Amino acid sequence: MLIHEFLRNSAKAYENKIAVVHDGHRLSYTELNDLSDAFAATLYKGGVQKADRVIMFLNNSIEYLIAYFAILKAGAVIVALDAKLVSREFLNVYKDSMPKAILTDDKNYQTIKSFNIVNDGIKLLPININRITAQPIPFSCPPCSENDLAMIIYTSGTTGNPKGVMLSHLNLSANADSIIKYLHLTENDKVMVVLPFFYSYGNSLLTTHIKIGGTLVINNRFLYPNLVLEEMIAEGVTGFAGVPSSFSILIKKSSIRKYRFPKLRYVTQAGGAMAPPMIEDFLKIIPGVQFYVMYGQTEASARLAYLEPRYLKEKIGSIGKAIPGVELVVTNKTGTPVKPGVKGETGEAGEIRAKGKNIMLGYWNSPDETVQTIKNGWLFTGDLARIDEDGFIYIIDRKKDIIKSGANRISPLEIENIVLQLPGVHDCAAVGIKDDLLGEAIHLFIVGAGFSIEKKDILLYCKKNLASYKLPKKIKFVSELPKTSSGKIKRQVLKDAELPDHRC
Repeated sequence: MLIHEFLRNSAKAYENKIAVVHDGHRLSYTELNDLSDAFAATLYKGGVQKADRVIMFLNNSIEYLIAYFAILKAGAVIVALDAKLVSREFLNVYKDSMPKAILTDDKNYQTIKSFNIVNDGIKLLPININRITAQPIPFSCPPCSENDLAMIIYTSGTTGNPKGVMLSHLNLSANADSIIKYLHLTENDKVMVVLPFFYSYGNSLLTTHIKIGGTLVINNRFLYPNLVLEEMIAEGVTGFAGVPSSFSILIKKSSIRKYRFPKLRYVTQAGGAMAPPMIEDFLKIIPGVQFYVMYGQTEASARLAYLEPRYLKEKIGSIGKAIPGVELVVTNKTGTPVKPGVKGETGEAGEIRAKGKNIMLGYWNSPDETVQTIKNGWLFTGDLARIDEDGFIYIIDRKKDIIKSGANRISPLEIENIVLQLPGVHDCAAVGIKDDLLGEAIHLFIVGAGFSIEKKDILLYCKKNLASYKLPKKIKFVSELPKTSSGKIKRQVLKDAELPDHRC
């Protein structure tokens, strides 16, 4: 199915039902569909044609949704970007994607102008809901195939320069269908959206809820988490989606223990591994909620695996099994499936490979990268994992993130999960820094939780819980960790730069 048909179908089925809520404003499915039709006509008149790329330089908003579906209705390709990009970062993507138009809002319009883009006929269009007039006749979409390119999402750059992941209508639709199925989503669901839509996880919230006729409740004020929690209650939100740092903020920086969430049915967590103790803490705070641990990649349109809530205590630390419609295998270097564990132990380590209709078309302008990542229809994820005797998958780490210290191969994730158990630690990152003796030495970066904790206490705790070769050589206190807008740690930034040492 074509992605813009999600909106057309829901507008027919639910008409005046609220599709999106943001800052007190509400838009029904009929209104959203009509306004996106009108803006699609504007794009068409501006010269945007089928397969043209259109950059969206927008924050989460009602305008974002209008622009998103307008671009697809025009037969064009969405290139959704973080509106916090600086000039160098924006221009790199701009030159790579070669857009026909750039859509932005009034707030970001001057930012785009300051980037001094060489025009080349590029249309710079500010979008404001108050300046869009719905038309009596629906926009006539050009013929499209589900195999056509729908969206290019640039990777976060945690492992190198950002690459444009090409996702077709079929890729996105197949993944949306699968997520709807295992989360048991219906038109009665309302999800709190604090994740950016330009991020594949955030984009999956958009596609799934628009397809099933649910409601997107957008809140861009997560720096003030209590405001988000209050809106969740006021709007009767049934779902919340977050990355590990989202849950850390809720547990350690909000008043979540003082609230009750009578309508909250489920939460989902993805975007990197979350320390098991943090999951346990969250479930103590909201014991009745269904907690879904999920795993995926932008190259898979978002999702590859999930752990059902009923297995959470028994299989804590696992990403679960493949989502419906996806095949996952863990293979060794020769391509042979690894041996699973026995008697409660995880087995041999290997790389996760995936196959399904959700796997990307490839990387934009990067055929060499594409053939290295997709082989014989299989996506080589670069993630290392083990499988237990019941077939549940446990991530060890990314191959490129593994710290190579002496003769040892060390997972930074293991170290971080241990350190995050300390009550005085809000966030942390372990990275390998070049070392003349060891090759790489472990450096640990700590963000305090608001009260005093000493380096010696952290090291003592590590000594009690980690092998000697996994102990950090250096511990630094920092005010914050460098992260992408989707909450992933920029490990390369920590490797490349000495951050200032702060006390908590």
